[in-house]
Amino acid sequence: MPMHPSAPDDRTGLIDAFDHSVQSIIDLGFSCRDEEFDVQTECPGWTVKDQIAHVVGSEKSFAGLPRVEVPVPDYPHLRSDFARFVEVDVEARRGRSGREIVAELAEFHPRHMAELRASEADLDTVIGGFFGPDTTFGQYLHRRIVDAWVHEQDLRSALDRPGNLDSPGAATFTADILAALPRIAARAAGVGAGHAVVIDVSGPVVARDGVRVVTGDDGRPYGETLFSGHDRPEGEEQLDVTSIHLTTEALTRRAAGRRPVDEIHYTVTGDDEIARRVLEALVIVTH
Repeated sequence: MPMHPSAPDDRTGLIDAFDHSVQSIIDLGFSCRDEEFDVQTECPGWTVKDQIAHVVGSEKSFAGLPRVEVPVPDYPHLRSDFARFVEVDVEARRGRSGREIVAELAEFHPRHMAELRASEADLDTVIGGFFGPDTTFGQYLHRRIVDAWVHEQDLRSALDRPGNLDSPGAATFTADILAALPRIAARAAGVGAGHAVVIDVSGPVVARDGVRVVTGDDGRPYGETLFSGHDRPEGEEQLDVTSIHLTTEALTRRAAGRRPVDEIHYTVTGDDEIARRVLEALVIVTH
């Protein structure tokens, strides 16, 4: 079924979605009491202040500004070289107050948005950069939307100020999760051939998508998208279907790796064990 609201796919819509999430982070930051900047979030090792420091550091880096390079201690939450790389922007701002960091983001963000809107790059223009030499302007915007929206939700959860679960950022991340389902079901979760998995999202972003697992010519399982309009040959063996029903918040918090399966609410029609394996494998965000 079509996702509602749909994820933006044009240049203006993508830029607006990115702007919306970062501006929401700024607004949340300005609303914080001093003590709230020290509240721990669901992103391991990061407080509210650290989250905002990451966003402003990332925005300046992706805009081409030099980073402030500082040594990073061996924090327990740093489990990869990528995590240590990301931590540099946070560590560089740990000696500053939360309000100073919010002000830094609020001062920089409008200039950055003006530059993006004025750019002559279209979505297919190769711009290179952190995501690789072949990264296009559209891919850059897409990834920045997801990162900003996930961290916005980290802040909202920590501060108990829910919102924007029906925003363009929410729709973009939900679409990414559903697009990853064929790979996750067939490879990461080890769902066997002859079984189908459906994810039914009840909202605020409403969506339903699924995958059938089949055996490829190489003997390995792979996932085929259901509901594509292309039916399998008549007479094919009946699929066993497992449907996972959950909200947008539960789906996106799990896919961001912020909550373990036992801490999200979901229901299953079909095989509980297969549903559990899919949810355990559903994390698609690295930080």
